[in-house]
Amino acid sequence: MTSTTSTPEGGEGAKNLVVDQFCFRQFSEKEKSKGYAGTVFNISIDKFEEIVNTRYDPSQLKDGYAPFCKHLFIVNDFTDARVNVLPITKENEHCLRTKYEARNEKELPVLTRYFDRELLLNGQNESDIFPVAKYIDLILYSRDQIEKENAAMGKEVGEGGKEKAPWGIVSIKAQDVDNELPMTPITAMRNALGKDQGGSGVELVRESYMEAYEYW
Repeated sequence: MTSTTSTPEGGEGAKNLVVDQFCFRQFSEKEKSKGYAGTVFNISIDKFEEIVNTRYDPSQLKDGYAPFCKHLFIVNDFTDARVNVLPITKENEHCLRTKYEARNEKELPVLTRYFDRELLLNGQNESDIFPVAKYIDLILYSRDQIEKENAAMGKEVGEGGKEKAPWGIVSIKAQDVDNELPMTPITAMRNALGKDQGGSGVELVRESYMEAYEYW
């Protein structure tokens, strides 16, 4: 699953995968990572891109929630990323918190639920509660979809000009299985919003939403 390398569309030196700006919050080198409740990587973005591109195999891409979305599951043998999803129990439910949150300044804030990390650890080592993940799920959007969403949100092309990599990594999940976990229900609802409100404009599918509800 992790050994095949394909030739990038842009030729030698080009990449098949790049970390999209939306995903910068998952890397500690970026200011956006401060306060982010999800997985944050200590590895640099450049090094991360270098490794995942050597493991890119188009035949291993799995379909996501829409035609422009794919998943690529790779073995996590190069980061210390830990799983960050836990079952809610009587012992930890007092650590749950909620807040309204927008993932960037253009989005509508929505109500989210999360564990307060300090309360959850309560003096314990992180490894006692959160094991190092066995796999990493790279959630990919096509270049065309990213450009459409950026245009709808009024985002300008970043420094260096227009990105040419066919896939942008928009989110990364650290997990113990090599298959897609259901997105949170609120993420599914937000995706159904128009692109100008931070969604992708994909119609909400009730069956998928109920699957997410049952999981979360």
